[in-house]
Amino acid sequence: MKKLLLFCTLALAGCTTIKTLQPISGSKADATVTLAYEYGIFENPKVDWNLANATAKSRCAAWGYRNAQAFGGVQSHCTAYDGYGGCAQQQVNVVYQCTNK
Repeated sequence: MKKLLLFCTLALAGCTTIKTLQPISGSKADATVTLAYEYGIFENPKVDWNLANATAKSRCAAWGYRNAQAFGGVQSHCTAYDGYGGCAQQQVNVVYQCTNK
């Protein structure tokens, strides 16, 4: 019984996973880069923000900018639903502004 209780507790807590944001879009004219990651219903995502910032900065550098700064928020939306109408998969987007600061 104790093993079952431990298993259920761990299953509900979810698995912590390190997420790496990947570039999904960008606009040289607007000087913006959008990075994203996805996670499932049982995942507890931890984001490597240092790597995300470096990725955005690298993309901006390809356009001649020196730096990148996150706009300060994230946008998330459901990309897959379970059989009960709940969200089973989320995508999180972060928009960065390319700067010369």
